[in-house]
Amino acid sequence: QVQLVESGGGLVQAGGSLRLSCVASGRTERTYAMGWFRQAPGKGREFVAAINWSGSTTYYSDSVKGRFTISRDKNTVSLQMNSLKPEDTAVYYCNADPKYFSGSYYPGGDYWGQGTQVSVSS
Repeated sequence: QVQLVESGGGLVQAGGSLRLSCVASGRTERTYAMGWFRQAPGKGREFVAAINWSGSTTYYSDSVKGRFTISRDKNTVSLQMNSLKPEDTAVYYCNADPKYFSGSYYPGGDYWGQGTQVSVSS
């Protein structure tokens, strides 16, 4: 099993920035693609960004492309969020997937973090 712990959420005004991080522990001897999803109040879970095991390939949703950047260092993945908008307000969840990540689609694996709240005021 793999445990994921997110941190870095908070409250910012529109146009501001936040940096989220996620640390994986447990059976990390396997290689994992990792990614971020988010869930806003009253809405379903939405894909945000993903990165392959080596960090050489990234993939973003259209809603965050050009504003967010995903990166990783071994078993830690980060999400730099710039030019934040009120519609970015959500609980952000880290995910890990041992399956192959092509760079064009990331459905998410079985491992999830507890989530971290991001709130953007207008």
